[in-house]
Amino acid sequence: MNAPDYISGFLLGLSLIIAIGSQNAFVLKQGLKREHIFFVCLFCAVSDALLISAGVGGFGAVTARYPHVIDIAKIAGVLFLLGYGLQSLYASVRVSHALTVEGQVVTSLKKALLLCFGFTWLNPHVYLDTLVLVGMVSTGAASKLTFAVGAISASFFFFFALGYGARLLRPLFEKPKAWNILDALVGLLMLYLAWHLYQS
Repeated sequence: MNAPDYISGFLLGLSLIIAIGSQNAFVLKQGLKREHIFFVCLFCAVSDALLISAGVGGFGAVTARYPHVIDIAKIAGVLFLLGYGLQSLYASVRVSHALTVEGQVVTSLKKALLLCFGFTWLNPHVYLDTLVLVGMVSTGAASKLTFAVGAISASFFFFFALGYGARLLRPLFEKPKAWNILDALVGLLMLYLAWHLYQS
């Protein structure tokens, strides 16, 4: 294995996903609630792996030739973020909202994975990052396979660290208003991301 290519791929992959976004916020919340953490993290990491593999394999050239694919994802992404953002804001103020970790309404595995699908595959930026950017950078690697493995490793490391590391914040979220504040912040973040995506 070419160590420099692996490290380059790992660092690039980590830098692209470490910023707080809709997907990361959802993984963090699932980690705090201790709901389906393994499957949520696995879904996100495997999705990244598929996109990175496609990007390194040359799919970036396809999206460059057919930009309407990204345009469609952009419209769907804006609608999805708006819907989830408004739902989170509503949850932050409704009287019946559960306030403790134990009292949180349990999300089914199916619903959690469907939300993961939306945050991942309806985000046009993920196509630009993984398909185009990673694909372009990989052309300078001596071993594209090693570079891709490095980038994929970063995704698995980050998502599982985020999901299972969230429990360190658990004491904070045992306070009565913590979940309301988190829901409000997540809702505002989603609306901001929707606006930013619409403007881009």
